[in-house]
Amino acid sequence: MSLIALPARQPRATLALIALACLASVGAALFAQHRLDMQPCPWCILQRILFLLIGTVAALAAVLPDGLGAALSRRLSGALIALLALAGTAAALYQHFVAAKLPSCDLTLADRIISSLGLDAALPDVFEVRASCAEAAVSVLGVPFELWSAMLFVLLAGLGLRLAIRVAERRRFS
Repeated sequence: MSLIALPARQPRATLALIALACLASVGAALFAQHRLDMQPCPWCILQRILFLLIGTVAALAAVLPDGLGAALSRRLSGALIALLALAGTAAALYQHFVAAKLPSCDLTLADRIISSLGLDAALPDVFEVRASCAEAAVSVLGVPFELWSAMLFVLLAGLGLRLAIRVAERRRFS
């Protein structure tokens, strides 16, 4: 039995696990920023936003009461989680392979998204860009921070996809 297949048997538990993982990842990033002085770049902040979006979708789907539309809503939530997680994976890989090697990441896609959302002004301690991508390139246990993020996004994409498929299968065969 694979890690991705196991929690998908209980959609609520899987969704709660996804929401907790997202919250924990943002908590870890904030701890690293405020306690370890690992300042975030635009791509780091974009990944935080995506983790929070995924966590919100998962939490909302987890608390849906069972009923007529719950299975479809959870299936769609799983698909949305997978898509958002793939976007997060792309952001983390772009940060690692491209942005971290640039002297500046001003006015990149990530920077424009953050500015247009206004989250950096509303909650600067969480969403304000405080470093360039090159300055934000740090490792934890020998693995670049953004690759840890990419690994979690890949896991979340797998869980979301498995949830969407499993809920669809359960509905079809019940």
